[in-house]
Amino acid sequence: MAQQPHDPKGLIREAYRIEGITAGECRTIFLDWALGVPTDSNMRDQARALLDQYAQMPADHPMTITLQAALQAEPAARRRGGRAARVRPVADNS
Repeated sequence: MAQQPHDPKGLIREAYRIEGITAGECRTIFLDWALGVPTDSNMRDQARALLDQYAQMPADHPMTITLQAALQAEPAARRRGGRAARVRPVADNS
């Protein structure tokens, strides 16, 4: 079996072959795949290439949905607070 450049371990290929695979299982497989993507590579480009490669698969397959979610824009980073947001200044009652 030839090694795929975007899926060298064959994780995504096997996910499509597993009958009755769940969305949670696909997310776990995707995470394992994503951890293997080289740091100098663009993960979105890799995911897009995989979607192109498996375009003939059903659009409602959990792995297709997972790969499509990987293409979505990251939510804008928000400041979550910190100590300064929780500590109130002491009132001077003199």
